[in-house]
Amino acid sequence: MTDFNTIMYEVDRGRARITLNRPEKLNALSLELQTELNTALWEADNDNNVHAVILRGNGRAFSAGYDLTPLSNRKAAGATSDQYTAVYRGGRTFDDDAWQLEKAQRLRMAIFDMHKPVIAQVHGYCLAGGTDVALLCDIIIAADDATIGFPPARAMGSLPNQMWVYHCGPQWAKRLFLTGDTITGAEAAQIGLVLKSVPATQLAQEVESLVDRMVMIDTDLLSANKRIVNVALELMGARTMQRFGVENDARAHLAPSVREFGRIAGEQGLKAALHWRDAKFGDGRARVNGPEIRDENGRLI
Repeated sequence: MTDFNTIMYEVDRGRARITLNRPEKLNALSLELQTELNTALWEADNDNNVHAVILRGNGRAFSAGYDLTPLSNRKAAGATSDQYTAVYRGGRTFDDDAWQLEKAQRLRMAIFDMHKPVIAQVHGYCLAGGTDVALLCDIIIAADDATIGFPPARAMGSLPNQMWVYHCGPQWAKRLFLTGDTITGAEAAQIGLVLKSVPATQLAQEVESLVDRMVMIDTDLLSANKRIVNVALELMGARTMQRFGVENDARAHLAPSVREFGRIAGEQGLKAALHWRDAKFGDGRARVNGPEIRDENGRLI
């Protein structure tokens, strides 16, 4: 089994537990983490001892979003040999942007495409890219006080994951898309965005108990029953919507506010850009009137 730097992987009693493991960064989704997650998911799918996967986060969050550290330093790279120099895509054109977004999408679509069920165990912050991962899972169980939403919709683009409408319907999807507001895990359960919410102290037991029941089912039957529901979603356009979602995000990246966010991030730093984006809403990167998100040194992120 591959050694991982950014996730933890274990198999126990018929389940694989995959834990996002960048707690100092609130499990921000770097390209390395996304690649390792993809590898671990397919490993679990290939292991006949595994009936289901539990996907969770280490520390204070499931995932607070994508790692924005390289935001202001996205340049085309290349590879050189004696005969030829390749120039790889950066993010300068619409097609380059869509290509990069599709690259990340292919990694996380393993959750949807793999044969075995994946249960998201959501606690703390599940924001932006964190929702791109969680909403592809087959079932989501959240802590009552989890914070779920996509604040980047306010000034950084559109949502590349388009499973929202299939979970909570068009009006709630628009309500969250058009404001970038966040909701609690309990509120997410009320609108169908997640299956169920429980007190944070009971979250792990709730998820483990659900998987205990799946472990008693033949893996071939689990696969058949996951597949038929996913085919129904595909007939309702779910896979096409994922493909269009990244193209729509690339389109949204052309908006003036996105350029302004990038300018502020480049000149003043990410903290200043996030403050510019969110201060007028009164909630930072957390829910309305909720706590600010800070790193281990107490700095706003």
